[in-house]
Amino acid sequence: MIGEAIARNALLLGLFALISTAIIAGTFLGSKEKIQQNIRIAEEQALLEIIPRSQHNNSMLDDAYTIADQDLLGLRFEKNYYIARKDDIPVAVIFPATARDGYSGDIDMIIGINVNGSVAGVRVLSHRETPGLGDAIDRKKSAWIDSFTGKSLVNPSIDQWKVKKDKGIFDQFTGATITPRAVTNTVLQSLQYFEKHQHELLKKQHHASDNTVGISGVISYGES
Repeated sequence: MIGEAIARNALLLGLFALISTAIIAGTFLGSKEKIQQNIRIAEEQALLEIIPRSQHNNSMLDDAYTIADQDLLGLRFEKNYYIARKDDIPVAVIFPATARDGYSGDIDMIIGINVNGSVAGVRVLSHRETPGLGDAIDRKKSAWIDSFTGKSLVNPSIDQWKVKKDKGIFDQFTGATITPRAVTNTVLQSLQYFEKHQHELLKKQHHASDNTVGISGVISYGES
C-alpha cells in the first residue's frame, strides 16, 4: 500500500511538472511571437513616418537589405536599409546612419532619400543628448528635424550644409550647437553616400527578408 501510494504520488508530481512546463513553454512562445509582432509594427511605423503609404505600395520591411558603411553613414555594425517602391519601381531608400560626434555620444537615425536625390525625411531613433537642449533633434520635441526634408546636394549648395553658427542655413539650438551640427553633417554624408552608390542600391530586387538586423534603437535620454 505504501509503495503504491508513493508511486501514485510520484506519477502525479511528474504529470503536474509536465503540464506546468508545457504551460510555461506555451506562454513563452506566445509572448515571443507577440513581442516580435510589436517590434515589426513599431519598425514599420518608423519607416512610414518618412515614406507614407500614399507614396509606395510595397512592404518596406520585406524589401530590406544589409548595409555596413562606416565612412559616410557612420555605422558601427551591419544594419538594414529599405527600398520603397510604387508598382515595383523604386521611389526612395531609407538608410540607417549614426552621428558619432553628438554631444553625449552616438545619435542613431534613419534617413529617407528620394530617387531624385532629395531628402524624404529624417528621424532620430536613439540618442543621449541633454534634455531641454540637444534633445530637440527628436521629432516629438520639436519640428527642427523636418528642416532637412526636400533638401539635396544642390539645394542648398554643399558649403551651406552647416548650422547658421558655421555660416550655413540650418538652425542650431539655444545653448546647444554640437548636436544639430552632428546631425546636419550626417544627413549630408548620407546624401553623398546615396549619390555615390545609387545604382547598386536601387538595383536590388524585392525579396522576402527575415529582417534579422532590423531598425535598431529605442529613444533614450541622458544628462550631459
